[in-house]
Amino acid sequence: MSISTIERLHRFYEQFTLADDVLIPINADPDSIASAMAVKRLLWRRVSSVTFTHINVIKRPDNLAMIRLLRVPLTHTDNIQLEAFNCFVMVDSQPNHHIFFSKITPNVIIDHHPDTHVDAPFLDIRPKYGATASILTEYIRAAKIKPATKLATGLFHAIKTDTNNFQRQTLIEDLRAFHYLFKFINIHLARKIERAHLKMDFLKYFKKALDIKRFRRGKIFIHLGRVVNPDICVLIADFFMDIDTATWSVVSGLFQDKLVIIFRNDGLRKNAGKVAKESFGQLGTAGGHKSMARAEISTPKLKNTVDWKDEKKLMNWLIRSVEKRS
Repeated sequence: MSISTIERLHRFYEQFTLADDVLIPINADPDSIASAMAVKRLLWRRVSSVTFTHINVIKRPDNLAMIRLLRVPLTHTDNIQLEAFNCFVMVDSQPNHHIFFSKITPNVIIDHHPDTHVDAPFLDIRPKYGATASILTEYIRAAKIKPATKLATGLFHAIKTDTNNFQRQTLIEDLRAFHYLFKFINIHLARKIERAHLKMDFLKYFKKALDIKRFRRGKIFIHLGRVVNPDICVLIADFFMDIDTATWSVVSGLFQDKLVIIFRNDGLRKNAGKVAKESFGQLGTAGGHKSMARAEISTPKLKNTVDWKDEKKLMNWLIRSVEKRS
């Protein structure tokens, strides 16, 4: 039986005391950043402290702009002492999404990704929602909190980003949250964050992508080789979905000791998350939504499968692996 947002909010508050020092670990992107901001606002004067920590190296210009312009206090996990905290909240992720998350026992998990059958004293996992920020906006409204400009702008940007301007999986609840937030945002601030997509040195990857792309029956395949940031693969995968005849965009790159593969599709055909999992789940982590997904494979695990140092051979292997299941 479904429960009301007010009841969810009450159960959420029951997980905390005034003495709690709360840590919110995130894989920093617009949805997780804004959701963490919302949790902090919900817990104002209800706990001793709230700290944000990020597991990833943040290099995407729009994410950096969001953090800077909204003044989000973030500390990398390398500089966090877990024993200093007695309460953990996960937003926009679940424990098996990253090795760091598995080190903690979350008191609260709020997420919109597919349920991985995790457990916590408080769970709110809604895979049909386009953004976790939409869920947290419902909590803010239920708590009768008027969101400050920076919080509203962050949640607004997160919903736009995770739904790709409502072109990806979206519920009417996402639209309601977006509409509610609009009256509280600074539109100029939102536009400044949204337009900060590219750094000058990213352009070389776009040039390479245009030169080496493979187009097969509506699917675009690109392997970029070594990248300075895996988010470059995301930017390029999104970019190529703007081509009128493209139904899939699969972009990969090597970052540190991992092969990162980004999937995008038009949401009309097969499920991208399922294709990612079936194609690469046996080698590493893989999954996602109907129109967007990701796989990560450590290069040592590729040793007996493909010569990952040979870009041509790796590209051919990626194409064969995906086309079998899409």
